[in-house]
Amino acid sequence: MVPGVPDVHPSSLDRLLADRAFARSAADAIQALASPTRLRILARLHGGPASVGDLAGAVGMEASAVSHQLRLMRHLRLVVGERSGRRIIYALHDDHVVRMIDQALAHVDHVRDGVSGRAAA
Repeated sequence: MVPGVPDVHPSSLDRLLADRAFARSAADAIQALASPTRLRILARLHGGPASVGDLAGAVGMEASAVSHQLRLMRHLRLVVGERSGRRIIYALHDDHVVRMIDQALAHVDHVRDGVSGRAAA
């Protein structure tokens, strides 16, 4: 058990071993975070909802490239979009996505600080 990190239910871990489709879905969600571009878009959305234009400006990309990434992240249910007039406003899908981002960043900080999470043998 790690302080501040919700425990994964043992049945979910068992499902990773027993259910290839479940393992693929989990890997797809994790793989989405493996792209610096997508991670930067998610980081901007962590601060609140935004339009494609706002996101493009925040990450320094063309709107069409951001739209392509958002389409993929909508498919993976990492983001949601809601129409507001002629624009679509994007937001993180739910708190699970926030926790995935936070945990990935905490891990990077943890490794960079040279902290080991394992007890000495």
